Amino acid sequence: MSFDELMPVTRTTLTADIYRKLVNHIIRGVWEPGSRIPPERQLGQLLGVGRASLREALKALEIMGLIETRLGDGTYVCQRSEFLSKPLLWAITSRSETEVHELVEARKLIETELAGLAAERATAEDLKLIGAHLDRMEHSLQRENEFLQADIEFHLAIGQSAHNSILMNALNLIRNLLQQWIGSTLRLPGVSEKALEHHKAIFFAVAKKNGPAARAAMMAHLEEMARFFIEAKQLDVRHAEAQHAPRSTMAKSEEPPP
Repeated sequence: MSFDELMPVTRTTLTADIYRKLVNHIIRGVWEPGSRIPPERQLGQLLGVGRASLREALKALEIMGLIETRLGDGTYVCQRSEFLSKPLLWAITSRSETEVHELVEARKLIETELAGLAAERATAEDLKLIGAHLDRMEHSLQRENEFLQADIEFHLAIGQSAHNSILMNALNLIRNLLQQWIGSTLRLPGVSEKALEHHKAIFFAVAKKNGPAARAAMMAHLEEMARFFIEAKQLDVRHAEAQHAPRSTMAKSEEPPP
């Protein structure tokens, strides 16, 4: 097993840098399917990073199905047929705050990189399609279902414009999650308008072929939408608990006349 190309990463977007390096190692076959990857301490030393950032990147790889952790045995590269095949709906339906945050992290890693690549690789036709979905969003601000579909198609079009089939497969796999995520946030007042503003910033950065600006715009969008998403999840939980709570008030029976 070769570690020659695992060099220290820069500390600008540390978790994302670690993630990209490890994905590259796996996709290029430097780490073969079924092989055991180095333990965290050794990986941290090779990359020159702390264990906290490394663990975040490894968790994202595991969510995508690229690696699996075997209790007491280590971490292994999954077979290629298993890549991206792990069910992710648990993350969006779960009430666990930790699991919701893990989904948020995974989406940031996937879509931020897709936005940056789209800025570098989008064709004129790609930009035309992205712009069309943006126009649909603007014209359907008061029609939630139509806005939702345009929002999803915008993100998918950004992914297609990156021209990276592996990352696009990851985005397609969580398409249902995107729909539930976006749909839950759009119920909150003012979210549609904020989302439209964010999408315009992403589009303009991609159109200007400014990769860093596209990544920054997508990250800012996902971070704010994640806060709305968590808020919506918490409201759902409280609503469900209220529905199942025993009724606390009962009509007092009248006392019989003397």
